[in-house]
Amino acid sequence: MLKHRNISITGAATALALVIGLAAGSADAETLRVGIGAADLSTADPARATQTQDVALVSWMFNGLVRFPPGSADPASIEPDLAESWETSDDGLVWTFHLRDGVKFHGDFGTLTAGDVVYTLNRAKNPETSSFANDYAAFENIEAIDPLTVRITLSEPVPGFLGLVANYHGGNIISQKAAEQYGDDFKNHPIGTGPFMFDKTVTQQAAHLVAFPDYFRGAPQIDDIDYEFIPSDSSRELAFRSGELDLIYGKREQQWVDQAKSWGNATIDIFAPGEFRTLHLNMNHPPLDNLKVREAIAHAVNVDQLIQFVGADVAHKGCSVVPPGYLGEDCAAGGYGYDLALAKSLLSEAGFEDGLDLSAVVSSSSSQQPVMEVIQAQLAEAGINLDMQIVDHPTYHSQIREDASDIVFYGAARFPVADSYLTQFYDSASIVGTPTAVTNFSHCDVADAEIQAARVASDPEEQKKLWAEAQQKIFDAVCSVPLFELMQVWVQTDGLDLGYELKGSLNLAPPITEKTTLTR
Repeated sequence: MLKHRNISITGAATALALVIGLAAGSADAETLRVGIGAADLSTADPARATQTQDVALVSWMFNGLVRFPPGSADPASIEPDLAESWETSDDGLVWTFHLRDGVKFHGDFGTLTAGDVVYTLNRAKNPETSSFANDYAAFENIEAIDPLTVRITLSEPVPGFLGLVANYHGGNIISQKAAEQYGDDFKNHPIGTGPFMFDKTVTQQAAHLVAFPDYFRGAPQIDDIDYEFIPSDSSRELAFRSGELDLIYGKREQQWVDQAKSWGNATIDIFAPGEFRTLHLNMNHPPLDNLKVREAIAHAVNVDQLIQFVGADVAHKGCSVVPPGYLGEDCAAGGYGYDLALAKSLLSEAGFEDGLDLSAVVSSSSSQQPVMEVIQAQLAEAGINLDMQIVDHPTYHSQIREDASDIVFYGAARFPVADSYLTQFYDSASIVGTPTAVTNFSHCDVADAEIQAARVASDPEEQKKLWAEAQQKIFDAVCSVPLFELMQVWVQTDGLDLGYELKGSLNLAPPITEKTTLTR
């Protein structure tokens, strides 16, 4: 494991230092050692961070105008962060935020001003600099009224607006001065206002963060964080059990969770939001342009068997293309239902009585490949041969965005409002390979009118009605097959006190805050 502090003490001074260290206990500066299930960091730029290892690291370095309290993913609990207060117009189109005075950026980049917020949000809405630009399309005007006041004018009401300016994805506020200084290399020199600041990375080994002593909520009690890239589940487990790691990304399988519960000196955290696993059927690739073929696939997949395989503690069945628990989720369509005889009959009606061949780019990740192997076996029973091209996780992300796969198995957690999922996965503006691409892997375009109308609806009940209609149309077209929500699983040593109760984290990892402590 990497060691990032080099302290040279000799002779009697060494002995004295050891005695003092033992007596001080938790008062000593501590290094939190975290093991993440990835081979490397992709980016530390919050506007580009989409993969779990990136999002988790970013969350410890940045703040939003508002925030989800540590340990919560509930939109109803959003509270002030860099903004002390805010107000909105009656029509929900104008939002005014009043910033805290004197909040410092990391390093020598000065204090936060309204200009930094304006710059950050304009950058978040620009598809050339942000992976979340579509989310901010309605941000018509972002202006600094004075050095500590920001006004955002929307072209239309935005469901879950506060989630877009929270400490999540493009809502993380960056230093304008740093972004302009580093340009495209900002991803390797991220400057925020959070409790920890970026130090360095060692390719395919670790990233290192250090405590930010001038953090506006108070200096962190942990000295630094070693964030080690360990893609092997067994290697992370071994390092944790031997005391080399304090916090690890767990394997999201019931059998592994049950085993981890017996380790001793460890706490297993299973928390929301789950990443909603979905099979996206690429209607741009024949024969998936045939509705009966898509219906056959939907009825050949046994979701209950998948949940049994993954485990009831970590996998929760979905009933719609919108994940469980999201505002606007509608289960009226009732799901496709496993019916092997019907699947074979539909294939025959479509002209494939002798079966058909499909291909899928599949990540070698332990949360993907094993599940896809079960799905592959299920489809084979219906006469569908799925050729799986197993690649590493970064290559998987690249290829599915290049429209290289007939079927895309994808899991994602988004701000828990129906609009976020419908817009990113089922609005035609989000189709992969287009200038405004997000994650519409199925090329679905059947519910554009309802999705867009719901976005501007001022009546909450009308909005829910439109979301329900959109979900029904997507269900009828079989753009995708909803599977299950895969919960987050992390394991922490009993000596780690996060400083809050962990119920959820939109950034997919336990928040490490100024209140987090560690004793060994």
